[in-house]
Amino acid sequence: MLKTILFDLDGTLLDTAPDLAAALNKVLVENQRDALPFETIRPWVSHGGPALIGYGFELEPEHPDFEPLRSRLLEIYRANIAKETRLFPGMDDVLNELEARQLKWGVVTNKPAWLTEPLLEELDLHNRCACIVSGDTLKERKPHPAPLLHACNLTGSQVDECLYVGDAERDIEAAKNAQMKSVVALFGYLAESDSPNDWQADGMLEQPADLLNWLVARA
Repeated sequence: MLKTILFDLDGTLLDTAPDLAAALNKVLVENQRDALPFETIRPWVSHGGPALIGYGFELEPEHPDFEPLRSRLLEIYRANIAKETRLFPGMDDVLNELEARQLKWGVVTNKPAWLTEPLLEELDLHNRCACIVSGDTLKERKPHPAPLLHACNLTGSQVDECLYVGDAERDIEAAKNAQMKSVVALFGYLAESDSPNDWQADGMLEQPADLLNWLVARA
């Protein structure tokens, strides 16, 4: 019997791509480069600032310009953290229904707390979360199972009472490593090269509302 639904943040619970893409394009323009189409940036968003800089500037992390560019990206992003970011369409109804069923829900993300917590506060979600586990809450990050296991402890749930929802392979790998059930948010930031059918998740969600159908089917 599931008691707690845990969500990845970027590309699963929230559509953060517009604000992160805008931040990347601003850094590109500041460095005399052309802005990139939103559609090409979107698949990189789930992988964080380093992936965005690596894609936008075609740099490896060892390059001396990499860290200053990443810091500038995050500075711009933090200043505009919820300008266009919203829950994915239909996700608010899902959260309301989970709460109506007295199911807990929380966030487990690799995004650092100094970005995660202000974002959830801006969207008035922080008080609704049963837990918030950020990328720097522990020493380990996904795909390590520790963040998911920590979320179980915070919510007073056993691993087999939790479900993890994510849009990246590392999300499903983290759940498997924690021996937790998982489903893939296909509406998230998957790239054409991703093969979610090979990730061995317990389900696929074409849209947020499919989560409720998945829960009903397994009740």
